[in-house]
Amino acid sequence: MPKNTLNGSKLKAIKISGFRARKKTKSGQIIINKRRQKGRYRLALE
Repeated sequence: MPKNTLNGSKLKAIKISGFRARKKTKSGQIIINKRRQKGRYRLALE
């Protein structure tokens, strides 16, 4: 049987879409602010 090939790396995901990665860019800051306005429990990946 073939192996499961879609094994996501949590570290890679955080580097791309973690809180600090989002805050670095202008568009990322917009995303964080929009999620704050909406009242999201999680603003970015933990």
